[in-house]
Amino acid sequence: MSLIVITGMSGAGKSVVIHSLEDFGYFCVDNIPPQLIVKFAQLCDSSETIRNAAIVSDMRAGGAKELLRALDELTEENYKYDLLFLEANDKTLVDRYKETRRKHPLSKGGLITDAISTERRELAEIRGRATHIINTTDIKPAKLREHIRSIYTDFDVSNGLLINIITFGYKHGIPLDSDLVFDVRFLPNPFYIEELKHKTGLDDDVSGYVMSFEQSKKFFDMLLNMIEYLIPHYLNDGKSQLVISIGCTGGHHRSVTIAEALFKAMKENGHRAVITHRDIER
Repeated sequence: MSLIVITGMSGAGKSVVIHSLEDFGYFCVDNIPPQLIVKFAQLCDSSETIRNAAIVSDMRAGGAKELLRALDELTEENYKYDLLFLEANDKTLVDRYKETRRKHPLSKGGLITDAISTERRELAEIRGRATHIINTTDIKPAKLREHIRSIYTDFDVSNGLLINIITFGYKHGIPLDSDLVFDVRFLPNPFYIEELKHKTGLDDDVSGYVMSFEQSKKFFDMLLNMIEYLIPHYLNDGKSQLVISIGCTGGHHRSVTIAEALFKAMKENGHRAVITHRDIER
């Protein structure tokens, strides 16, 4: 039985994730009190029909200390689980609450920003234990659903390192959860080719242009060799997710080309990999 514990910031998309996992065949429970998590795992483990299960437990169902205690109990009982932590920046969370007109669980009639700050502080230790951290600031629900599908279809908590490849534009900032960041602004820029300017690295003529240069080919070969070298060392260190961010000026052409080539190579080499083009629609 594979178990996913979903937690994180209120308004960061936990409902989208739990509904997606339910559609993918997981037995799901939302807003479960931390005190019931171990009992839930025991019931699922004894079931002949439940193979994959997922739960949401957050500040609505109890404080961070109770959730930490439940996670420790799962470990003590030898249950393997994946801890998925969702977050977003403060502005995005405030906008989402204003849009839905819902009350933040910690607001108690005060400012939403104060409640967000309190929640972020109280969840810091849990975030540090997370197997996967997804920042949904720039991810629409449909994209988040596909991201979850990529990670958790045929899920097994022991099936190795997940390689999360993110493209971005430097003008929009570097992804905060990056483990490795590569700047490809030194490569020839299709932006200055009129017929390529309004296309992206997902288009064959753009990627063909970028990879037609010797420096692009050499850089990619060196990048791939380095990532392949690092993967077993990260695994030996107990790392479960590697976030590789690749950036160019706008996040449309060069970064997308290199990232797509890396994603394809990772899949061909038997690694678990997902890809997100953060700024491609900006």
